[in-house]
Amino acid sequence: MTARQQLLDWIDAHFDEQVAFLQSVVRIPTDTPPGDNAPHAEAVADMLAGFGWKVERHAVPLDAVRDYGMQSITNLIVRRPYGGAGPTIALNAHGDVVPPGEGWSHPPYGAEIEDGFLYGRAAAVSKSDFATYVFAVRALEATGTHLKGGVELHFTYDEEFGGLLGPGWLLGQGLTRPDLVIAAGFSYQVVTAHNACLQLEVTVHGKAGHGAMPDTAHDALQAATRILNAIYAELPELKKIRSGVPGIDSPTMLVGRIEGGTNTNVVPGKVVLKLDRRMIPEEDPAAVEADVRALIEGAVAGLPGIRVEIRRLLLSQALRPLPGGERLVASLRRNAQAVLGEAIPAVGTPLYADARLYGERGIPAVMYGAGPRTVLESNAKNADEKLALEDLRRATKVVALTLFDLLAA
Repeated sequence: MTARQQLLDWIDAHFDEQVAFLQSVVRIPTDTPPGDNAPHAEAVADMLAGFGWKVERHAVPLDAVRDYGMQSITNLIVRRPYGGAGPTIALNAHGDVVPPGEGWSHPPYGAEIEDGFLYGRAAAVSKSDFATYVFAVRALEATGTHLKGGVELHFTYDEEFGGLLGPGWLLGQGLTRPDLVIAAGFSYQVVTAHNACLQLEVTVHGKAGHGAMPDTAHDALQAATRILNAIYAELPELKKIRSGVPGIDSPTMLVGRIEGGTNTNVVPGKVVLKLDRRMIPEEDPAAVEADVRALIEGAVAGLPGIRVEIRRLLLSQALRPLPGGERLVASLRRNAQAVLGEAIPAVGTPLYADARLYGERGIPAVMYGAGPRTVLESNAKNADEKLALEDLRRATKVVALTLFDLLAA
């Protein structure tokens, strides 16, 4: 029996154990917000220690976490050094999730299995890849093959807020510097690029007044409406901008949250908008931000008693292919075709993710892991998020074979 076949057989023989591991990971809530995620990290660390692995717990200082809008973050690193001249490959998945919301037919933290699917928040994106990566590494080591280089597992808890206190914090603190990265992704695509993202908080200041005497006030909501109209009038122009990256279409812009006013009979004195502008890899984020700010300020220019305050919430860079990552991409594609029985493309995605934080530091990163053909298919971030268990099995085999290709001496 070849070592590669031994690796595949080990995954099949331990698949029930892998599914049980994933159920345990899904069953611990990590709603972000509020973002009290250290308890999940502690539980995962205990599970990993049960495999005989040393787990580093890196707690982000509470002041930084609270200033950020979350409650607790502990990021995990497991280092598996094999010695010799070879690359260190990091495998990164995030444990924080958006709150479940309404409309579930299965408990969002029940990790119930029905008709070959595991249901639960983050079953598809990306607690699934806690299981993918852990069992891929265990399978690799179980073959007894002499290995070179090393593997690191990075389990982080800040992707939903931008990753700056997740992988960004680990990298910024000098706690890790891998040569290559596989980050949580989708089992039917090797993702080599993703969009950038700008998020702004726009506060429109006016002057509140009695609803019976609106002329004595300066209506912040009327001013905010001008801003909304200007933003949505821009959308047809964004549609005309096209990316040359397969899988990525055009830039997008939306206002995802609006709050303001004090009561039905009071002219609103303040309105807050939260805006999301996705940028294709070809766009310059600094230029885009300048244009969006000018659009907002121009929409209310000259309105008496109105002042606009614009605060940047997030500016994430795009993920782009980097020199040195070609062998990783080629191995993933080759092994995915062998396991899945079809050609697997290297594409981009309109999402943005933690992978770009490695890319910003010159580390080649790709996204690959358990998941659906499309985000919509899995109900990711919606009710009844689900993962096909066979996709988990297949993705684990692909990752394990790729690690074998790059690390077998």
